[in-house]
Amino acid sequence: MRFADWEPHYTAILEYFGFEREADEAAARLLADLADRDNVGLLEALIRGRAVTVCGNAPSLPDELDQVEGTVLAADAAAEVLADHGIRPDAVFTDLDGATDVFIDLSEQGTVMVVHAHGDNVPLLRHWVPLLPGPLVATTQAAPLPRVHNFGGFTDGDRAVFAADELGAARIRIVGFDLADKNVDPLKRGKLYWAGILLRLIGYDL
Repeated sequence: MRFADWEPHYTAILEYFGFEREADEAAARLLADLADRDNVGLLEALIRGRAVTVCGNAPSLPDELDQVEGTVLAADAAAEVLADHGIRPDAVFTDLDGATDVFIDLSEQGTVMVVHAHGDNVPLLRHWVPLLPGPLVATTQAAPLPRVHNFGGFTDGDRAVFAADELGAARIRIVGFDLADKNVDPLKRGKLYWAGILLRLIGYDL
């Protein structure tokens, strides 16, 4: 998705939540400095022309693992659920708020860590990015920078779907998503609301 097409949705999200674009941009610049490599070519090779499963971290995920096929993209802490069930995700899309040492282990094994910068996760970026030894792709929801991409999307889960769509997946299966989850705080509920809006833009009505 071209940033010019994404920007109106991004502006609406900023207004909805009261987030500051300048904070997102500063975080993206920091991530550009921290990320000394850009493995987007590897990520594309894992996705283009292939069946892709995007795994969210809803409580239903363990019961849906029999639906997982092809290239596996995990949304943040879903990576740990997958690993606990013997599935190493090919890529993890994360703003690092669900990061644990499992992320380091996965990175060492070759999982692509797709790390997202936004205004609220600067300390997490500083802590975790230097600890990840394996393939790395940096992303932002603001304007892209050299080595920092914007595929579209807002939450970890819908960003993974947007990336799979942008990078040419043959088909995308979505598991472990519950956009109507009532057992979340108001901020998370708002994020799930926007995830639904954005996914519908590219043809996924969950």
